[in-house]
Amino acid sequence: MDQPTVGILHPGSMGAAVAACAATNAAEILWCAAGRSPASAARATQFGLTPVATLPELLDRSDIVISLCPPAAAENLARDVAGHRFAGVYVEANAINPERTKRIVGLLEPEATVVDGGVVGSPPVGGKTPSLYLSGPAAQTERIKALLAGTAVRTAVLGTEVGKASALKLSYASFQKTSRVLVALAVGMAREHGVDQELIEVASRRTDSYLSEPQYVAKTAARAWRWGPELEEAADTLAAAGLPPEMLRAAASTLARWHEAKDDSELTLTDALDRLAQP
Repeated sequence: MDQPTVGILHPGSMGAAVAACAATNAAEILWCAAGRSPASAARATQFGLTPVATLPELLDRSDIVISLCPPAAAENLARDVAGHRFAGVYVEANAINPERTKRIVGLLEPEATVVDGGVVGSPPVGGKTPSLYLSGPAAQTERIKALLAGTAVRTAVLGTEVGKASALKLSYASFQKTSRVLVALAVGMAREHGVDQELIEVASRRTDSYLSEPQYVAKTAARAWRWGPELEEAADTLAAAGLPPEMLRAAASTLARWHEAKDDSELTLTDALDRLAQP
């Protein structure tokens, strides 16, 4: 069985844990200690990663490189790798948009082969089992699947088009992370008026995620003419409490795109999404 040498770039909490899983099917997992923090060094030691002194050494020795770093650093990191003419498989697994992923392909190919990746879930420690979605050249996505086979990181291939994995990651993150911010605003507003425990009790009666009910989007569009002004009122209430109102005002602005769908009981999901895309 192919046991590649793998380099992990910027082993944060996610990267180091994913690299440790890859070690199951790899000859060695390398990381570059130059310029990294004591916390990074401690994580690398904890997960049994092998330190190398410089990025060129890591690239010269690695068959596969996995990039998992803060999104802002993704292109600069890829540019550094391209400068050393890395010729292996580069897994771009950062939370960046598809256009940035495609720019990274332009930086690294034709020397390297780029696989688009998107991690959904928490780091694979303590029983957590995140999913790594992959898109790109078929032979190389299968190679990454094999690298993580039998580990706590589940893999799924979305096709050969680079950008699909990034799009799925950000589509999910846009809901999951924004919903957490909305929770903070809702509880903050309720607390200001002494009804936060009652709010939590009301919410506890519903445990489903709206994200799993896309058919509800059409109903939202039909009610947007009422919901938009309601959110403006809520935004005013947040502002009066010293809390940031911008997110609710943005939601109200989005609902305004559905104003002409007022009480349309025949509206379909496709219709609603098409209207949303038209300013």
